[in-house]
Amino acid sequence: MRRSIAISMTVLALLAGCATRRVQPPPVVATLPKPAPAPLTMPKGAYVGMPIPALMADGRYATPNRNLSADGAVWHLRAALNVAALACRGPESAQVVADYNTLLTAQKAMLASAQTRLASEFKAGGGDWQDRYDDAMTRLYNFFSQVPAHEAFCNAAAATLTDVQSVAPADLPAFAAGRLAVLEKPFTDFYAAYDAWRAQQAAATRMASVTPFTPRPLVVQAVPAATPAAHPRLKLDPSAFADAGTVTQ
Repeated sequence: MRRSIAISMTVLALLAGCATRRVQPPPVVATLPKPAPAPLTMPKGAYVGMPIPALMADGRYATPNRNLSADGAVWHLRAALNVAALACRGPESAQVVADYNTLLTAQKAMLASAQTRLASEFKAGGGDWQDRYDDAMTRLYNFFSQVPAHEAFCNAAAATLTDVQSVAPADLPAFAAGRLAVLEKPFTDFYAAYDAWRAQQAAATRMASVTPFTPRPLVVQAVPAATPAAHPRLKLDPSAFADAGTVTQ
């Protein structure tokens, strides 16, 4: 009897070991597209189709203050501060005018010589130099008079007029070169903001002109469970299960 029970347990263990465990399907992970960037707002004072200077290869805009000589920088500084004295209004406007008039008096000789040498640069170009000079000055005054950057420009001009009071005539060219970048920054910042808005609008227009793509519905297909292997058929000797009392010696 014990022998038959032992053999039965062995057979059951073999059958259990041959069974295949059920395999769970892997989880389905849906990949969501990246969210679109937030739309930019058109800069205050801008309008669709607004002309702005070109962005050059060096990352700077083609403003009238590029590639100036020392005399050109001095005269352009005077022009910028002249615009501020004429156009900036507010609590500090009286101080701006007073500081500008003080500048004209303290730097009279330096300003006059800078204008003369700048005119000579135009004369050296030949042709109708006076016409070219007048056009350049008109563009310069128009540049510093642009309305969208007016408030920030006036703040920069007021600070510049305060600082220039302590500048010696010999140091004015270096001061002018550094402060021109500060005075034109409100305008170049505006150009950059408008450029960014314009680029985003152009990209949106291109996307709208493309035939919209309709994605296929997402079908989640479960991985079928593995089919258990067929149970092995074991041929057993029937005599192994006979009653121990009938076993012949």
